[in-house]
Amino acid sequence: MNRPAILTRPSPHSVSQQNAVLFRIYVGYRSLLSIALLIMLVSPNTRQLVGSLNPTLYVTVALLYLGTSALLLGSLASDWRYNQRMLFLVFLVDIVAIVLMTDASGGMTSGLPVLLVITVAASAVMIPNRTLATLIAALSVLATLADTVWLILRNEIGINELFRVGLLGLLIFGVSVMVQFVAWRLTRAEELARDRASDLYNLQRLNEQIVQHMQTGILLVTEEGAVRVLNKAASPLLSPDRAITMEQGRKLADYSPELAAQYQYWRETDQHRMQPFRVSEEAPQVMAHFQALQPGTERETLVFLEDYTPVTQQAQSLKLSSLGRLTASIAHEIRNPLGAISHAAQLLQESTTLAPADQRLADIIQQHSKRVNQTVESVMQISRRELPKPEYLLLAEWLPDFIGRHLDTIRDEAEITVDCSYPDLLVEFDQENLQRVLGNLLDNALRHSKMATGRETARVEVTLEFSRHQCLIDVVDQGTGVPPKERSKLFEPFYTTVEEGSGMGLFLCKELCEINNAGLHYRTTSSGESCFRLSLNQRAF
Repeated sequence: MNRPAILTRPSPHSVSQQNAVLFRIYVGYRSLLSIALLIMLVSPNTRQLVGSLNPTLYVTVALLYLGTSALLLGSLASDWRYNQRMLFLVFLVDIVAIVLMTDASGGMTSGLPVLLVITVAASAVMIPNRTLATLIAALSVLATLADTVWLILRNEIGINELFRVGLLGLLIFGVSVMVQFVAWRLTRAEELARDRASDLYNLQRLNEQIVQHMQTGILLVTEEGAVRVLNKAASPLLSPDRAITMEQGRKLADYSPELAAQYQYWRETDQHRMQPFRVSEEAPQVMAHFQALQPGTERETLVFLEDYTPVTQQAQSLKLSSLGRLTASIAHEIRNPLGAISHAAQLLQESTTLAPADQRLADIIQQHSKRVNQTVESVMQISRRELPKPEYLLLAEWLPDFIGRHLDTIRDEAEITVDCSYPDLLVEFDQENLQRVLGNLLDNALRHSKMATGRETARVEVTLEFSRHQCLIDVVDQGTGVPPKERSKLFEPFYTTVEEGSGMGLFLCKELCEINNAGLHYRTTSSGESCFRLSLNQRAF
């Protein structure tokens, strides 16, 4: 498949470069002309036309003319030929040489003065200064006229030759003016084309910069589904671990089978399948749109990729904001009867005459009253969330201290190990928010480990991922993990996998991470363990 045309910036010396080509052609013409003039003197058929009055002068001038042509051929690599004065000198030498050989050959009858027309035309093309070009034409006519008068005074030719000189003069001036006008028009056209090419080049560079710095990922995909070009925004959405230059030529299926399936579906039905997808567990949700590069053809397609996370975040924020306002407005009405119910249940539990079955019912009332109160507290906490107050934390010292204090608040025996091999690692995070996030994740890890193994165990690992410029804090447990079908709902509000949970803990952790320029994802380790990963971007550590 043909590559798209790439414009190059036009050179400011393009006119000089073209003159250089014309100069080479003219030097070749001079060389061939000088050789032909010498051959004419030797050939029996043309011997009588040239050098009839002074063969010695003719041969001498022809040899010198050939020598100057050889010198010009040897100096084609020099830049002096771009100088108008030097070009004027070259054409002046041509005029002198042609006039001297004309004088040695009998004047106008030899036909040599006609060669001045070519010299004048060449000067009108190669010398931009119209005054100098016109001066070349005038010197040609004056030199021819002076030589003709000189031959008439010597009685070598008749006075009627002046008429031929006049006609030749008119021809020379006419050719000079006409060629200058044509050269001027061509120069204007060339300048206009060069300006248009420069504008197109600048426009192309501007378009490239706009495309590369757009927040929307853009891919140019061939008919076979291979990626030809992608911008900077598309790389972190599809392949954050690889450089952009390594992405040329990869198939869409190499990034995501779901993306390739949507692309194939669009090609077959011309309809978009508006379904977000993830390239990996930790990658953001992506929405793809397809557009034919040339409507009516199916050769190449533009694929637009948009991060779907802000849309889901905005929807959740609106939902939680509305829910928070609703909860805040009715919290008093909920808490008063809830407090009365909880207090009544507590009094029933303290009764000595309560039957065991009724005692169990009182326990259930007390338990669910606490659960409702916890849900109300969580929603109100999110609705009145304040901006973070980040501070630098020495992670290798802060983590063991926090985990030690957290273990002291747990009644049952629990085991939490810390693995942080970066003693000088500083992270920027709101300390209260980080305590809340890690505390919630550790509580979940201990709970699920106990449900699976009977022991409350958890592990905290700190690593650095240089390819993504991130600090990673993993909270690993021995639980059974989250089924793949349920992972997309994991951070949604009110979603929980345990009966006594409120479903607000992980959502609150996600929100706190995002306002601290961090991310929170669920993944499985290489050994199949369940893990929640806290990802801090480079500017946050």
